[in-house]
Amino acid sequence: MLSKRLASTTAIGLLLVAGATACGDNDKAAADKGTGGKAAAAPGLDTEKLTAEEIQKQAKDALAGATSVKVVGTVNKDADAVSVDLAVDTKGQCKGTLSLPGTGKFELLGDGKQVYLKPDTAFLTSATEGKNPQAVELLKGRWIGGAQDDPEMKELTTACNLKELTKTFGAGDDSKATNITKGSAGTVNGAKTFSVKSKNSSGGEVTLHVATEGKPYPLRIEKSGKGGGQMDFTDIDKPLTVQAPPADQVIDYSLFKDKVQAA
Repeated sequence: MLSKRLASTTAIGLLLVAGATACGDNDKAAADKGTGGKAAAAPGLDTEKLTAEEIQKQAKDALAGATSVKVVGTVNKDADAVSVDLAVDTKGQCKGTLSLPGTGKFELLGDGKQVYLKPDTAFLTSATEGKNPQAVELLKGRWIGGAQDDPEMKELTTACNLKELTKTFGAGDDSKATNITKGSAGTVNGAKTFSVKSKNSSGGEVTLHVATEGKPYPLRIEKSGKGGGQMDFTDIDKPLTVQAPPADQVIDYSLFKDKVQAA
């Protein structure tokens, strides 16, 4: 069913982001090691004095204080590789695309009031297994509005709200990360970084690249093993302007589902 495929693609696309910093239980450890639970002041990240846990926590806190960010990368899930190119802010605005090679893509747009999505023809055809040309024709070139109100599509709300998205950092299995160690200095998209490495519950390695100049924002996250991939964080704090699509190009999600079931 289309709703399940859209929800699945969104969930996979956010999988790497949601547990990315692998913090969780390590927050307390970082707070107990000389920082009093407070992040060191910017500018600059003193990678020699700070522990790996403290660097990781500062990156998490920095992103939690950001007003907007663009997430670009790919996440692997079994035989699927979902590509994400999505800008999101704390006002509930978002704009970008999620795609699944061989399946198609859909645009995601949030104006702070409602979330809209527009699957391309390839995605619609694949999601309906080619058995519902009426649904494909109904949606071709149109936006779906109100999808976030469907229980299967709750991920859309999180995807379009940076505050909600950053709350999930360190949630789930990755909150049990172990063997957190310092990595090395490097660069990500021209910015100086320092990496922190850890093991997640599935045995994969998570590498977090943190900016060492200015605020310690996470600039890249890499995961190996199950659910692995890479995500870059760009355009941090860059204002995002989104306009809702014209009303005559929007179809209500509940109406769409009714018509599909009746077809």
